[in-house]
Amino acid sequence: MFEALSRIFSGPQVETLSHQPRLAVAALLVHLAAVDGTMGEEERRAVRGALQDHYGLAEPDVEKLMREALKHDAEAVDFYKFTSALTQLDEEERVEIVRMMWQVVFADGRNHELEDNMVWRIAELIGVSARQRTVLRNQMARA
Repeated sequence: MFEALSRIFSGPQVETLSHQPRLAVAALLVHLAAVDGTMGEEERRAVRGALQDHYGLAEPDVEKLMREALKHDAEAVDFYKFTSALTQLDEEERVEIVRMMWQVVFADGRNHELEDNMVWRIAELIGVSARQRTVLRNQMARA
């Protein structure tokens, strides 16, 4: 009975995201791409490319993942359900997530303050240092 009640209150989204960090990453990336009010084609391509390269996904799998990510992002009220799935990853993986975020930010050639703020908040929540975040931002700005 306790298990049944636990499932009711935790809901399928939290369970899905905690077991699928790649869905959590995808949701953060699609949110980031649109945080400044628009998701341009450059940003959409950057999200697709980051997911495809990092996870080795075929195009149809990336499209499916992005659809699921958009759905989860639309239902989210905060970043916790996404970041909680990522804090258990090793440091190298968490740093790579922040690198992918900067890749999306600079896809359109601009670093909007809302994008910068979101990367800062996510990096803090998943345990990536300010120094690492800044180094990655500088690398991606020059790329």
